Amino acid sequence: MKLKKIAIYTTPTCPFCHQAKEYLDSKKITYINFDVSDPKNAQKMIDKSGQMGVPVLDIEGKIIIGFDKAAIDKELGL
Repeated sequence: MKLKKIAIYTTPTCPFCHQAKEYLDSKKITYINFDVSDPKNAQKMIDKSGQMGVPVLDIEGKIIIGFDKAAIDKELGL
């Protein structure tokens, strides 16, 4: 399986963010986490997704809003 470049935009207090990261970890999927409590990261997320809510996953340009396991699996070919 080809490794895909994944970025996840989260906050430390978001339960769905923790679930999304735990899910990726359970599948041994590597990702880069951006904490959107940093305004630079928040702006990057808004520019990419048009969203202010978290989590936002960017899987090689495909934006997934929220912890949507089915969409994540589809995008990763799981």
